Amino acid sequence: MLARTRNSPPNLVSTAAAGAVAMAAAMGFGRFSYTPILPGMITGVPLSAADAGFIASANFVGYLVGAVLAAYGWATGRERLVALLSLLATAILLAAMAATDSVAVFAIIRFLAGIASAFAMVFTSSIVLSHGAAAGNDVQAAHFGGPGAGIALSSVMVLLIGLAFHDGPGGWRADWIGGALYCAASLVVVFLLLPSAPAQSAQTGKEPALVWNRPIVLLTLSYGLFGFGYVITATFLVTIARLSATGPFVEFLCWFIAGLTAAVALFAWKPLVKPLGLGGVYVAALLVEAAGVLATVALPPSAAPLIGGALFGATFLAITAFGLQIGRKLSPDSPRRILAMMTAAFGVGQIVGPVVAGWIAERTGSFTVPTMIAAVALVACAALVMPVIKKIA
Repeated sequence: MLARTRNSPPNLVSTAAAGAVAMAAAMGFGRFSYTPILPGMITGVPLSAADAGFIASANFVGYLVGAVLAAYGWATGRERLVALLSLLATAILLAAMAATDSVAVFAIIRFLAGIASAFAMVFTSSIVLSHGAAAGNDVQAAHFGGPGAGIALSSVMVLLIGLAFHDGPGGWRADWIGGALYCAASLVVVFLLLPSAPAQSAQTGKEPALVWNRPIVLLTLSYGLFGFGYVITATFLVTIARLSATGPFVEFLCWFIAGLTAAVALFAWKPLVKPLGLGGVYVAALLVEAAGVLATVALPPSAAPLIGGALFGATFLAITAFGLQIGRKLSPDSPRRILAMMTAAFGVGQIVGPVVAGWIAERTGSFTVPTMIAAVALVACAALVMPVIKKIA
């Protein structure tokens, strides 16, 4: 009886729940809680805009390193263990952020947290998505809704801690500790619900070399530029709201709305795939995000971060998912290679973005110019794939 229980297929509801909880912890808190905590760090540490961009980029460098390392076969058969240890590391590293005032140490911690987030995302996804595919049940939307839920929860946490500390100079330390406690609790849930291993796959052997034809080149360039365009808002949205003196509730609400819309984004965009095609949805989402990014600095301060946050959340995870789906469609014989190359291009873009934005903001006194550059970059992302959109319909 026990053997049959162990060998029986896992419950997909609990499997999807494990994935969503893990993604909320690893991504919503491990990666993106820096955004709502950052304004408190800028005034409480204090940090300059350039410092803030440098620390953010360190996290993205770590994420890129982690994603590349995870592509090798060293974790085969140990995916669950690595995913759980990565969530534990995420909790520890979040707590460590409260123990220093050094920009260099912040950057090292965020670099390591980026690696942990990447490992947790890759290996949790390999388990959850494989069981969904094996059962013929698409759990992708629920699984990738996790980061959005984590973003929304992190904004609530920062608001409540801010009220408790009366937005005092030490509140940002409590924010990091709160995130660590959340990730520790999430680790228990994931430990109880996550299946023991990925579902068996029929795909084995070495993939052929990637063929760099025109559609793949243009898509990869577009995806890399998307990494640059999205990350400026992803990093500085709440800081922009703080600089506009909109008040703590608007600061909370803009990131909370971004999280809620991100949590349901794939569900919302999915019905459009059939009439528009993958390429059409990818382009449409990029243009909507460009409008949202521009809105964060172009609309009246009371509305700008709310509308910008809503449109940003509604698109960035969808663009990420649909872009990778397009890559797999354009290179069906080498899916792992194209995903690795696109992830690398995306990683480079999101590493450069915060550094450039922080440097410009420090010299101009606001994030208006870098945000406008980001919006232009997102329009360019859409323009790059327009010539080959029929091939990726």
